[in-house]
Amino acid sequence: MSQPLDGIKVLELGNFIAGPFCGMLLGDMGADVIKIERPTRGDQTRAMPPMINGESASFAALNRNKRSLVLDLKQQAARDVVLALAKKSDVFLENNRPGALEGIGLGPEHLRAVNPEIVYVSASGFGQTGPYRRRAGVNLIVEAFSGALSITGSPDDMPMRPGLQTADIFGAMFATYAALTGLISVMKGKGGRIADVSLVEASISAAAWETAYYLATGDVPVRLGHQHRLNAPYQLFETSDSKYIAIGTPNDELFKRFMTVLGLDRHLDDPRFVSYVLRKQNERGLLEVVTPVVQSRSAGELEALLIEAGVPCSLVNDYKELFDDPHIKARNVIQEIAHPVMGKMQAVRNPVLFDANSPTIRLPAPLLGQHSAEILRELGHSDVAITEFAKAGVVMLAK
Repeated sequence: MSQPLDGIKVLELGNFIAGPFCGMLLGDMGADVIKIERPTRGDQTRAMPPMINGESASFAALNRNKRSLVLDLKQQAARDVVLALAKKSDVFLENNRPGALEGIGLGPEHLRAVNPEIVYVSASGFGQTGPYRRRAGVNLIVEAFSGALSITGSPDDMPMRPGLQTADIFGAMFATYAALTGLISVMKGKGGRIADVSLVEASISAAAWETAYYLATGDVPVRLGHQHRLNAPYQLFETSDSKYIAIGTPNDELFKRFMTVLGLDRHLDDPRFVSYVLRKQNERGLLEVVTPVVQSRSAGELEALLIEAGVPCSLVNDYKELFDDPHIKARNVIQEIAHPVMGKMQAVRNPVLFDANSPTIRLPAPLLGQHSAEILRELGHSDVAITEFAKAGVVMLAK
């Protein structure tokens, strides 16, 4: 069955999350993704725990639907292999330090010289230009620089690091967007594109309400803990059984239903709470009314009543509770795959579902160099030549 990106060839020269996650998303949609890795260690995520039979589950989560080619890019013969692959590829994806690939003859101008139609996507911490272009920009540093940490956590505490790798994932999503847009440009006869994706700018773009607030008012957004920047109530509450429930009431009708469930409908005519804007302005007074009642209820009971009333809410799930949930099971979010070393393992499927031919996990994450010989044969190299490449250290073959 054909998938949307069948026939599209992608070269990924990526490490950690931003580049590999983008490559995985393209692979899930059917693209043939060749992951170019360094000798001996490969992608540095291969060393990250948890390890199963010597292989990294973290690496496996980011690198399915790819083939691994190990090249020593310090050697010209290895760089020639990349250029030969680029001639036949549609997308080149990398998240190295800006300038690093240009310095070894694999920058955008070098690849476009052999393939003017190629879409060249670079994801980096601070972007390809500007005074900070060479500055190291891993996830936490990007979150700090971009302002994301300044609005995360409680007002009187140190800023709180998000539990997810937000900067890397935002960057990966925008890199995927850039790659797909570039492919459409080629299809429309407008030529390939060179895309510069900054993780800092991806994080800034994701902070739509916070940046809009500052640019419109000049007031600096601050940390609000569990509260929402614009709406009230819209936060976490503790319940009588020491659990937590998230409740949001982003319009008047939902607020009315929420107050009715709590038996607080007598407060609906309170002039402090009659509109969206007034509820936020009088949030402290509103919480003084609402919080004690929420805290008197058990989490499960309250969630059931709110769901029945159509009020947005959820218990705060841990990942066991999440994956045990009947809805997640019904949607088949977790799929079983077979890895050649780790054996049968569970993986989170791609979140996109089409009406037909949805993304699939066709290949588990590759072993280091697993497909080196296969890919070189596709370029026309003989087994004798491949053996000579391996002896010279140009390429590393799977053990």
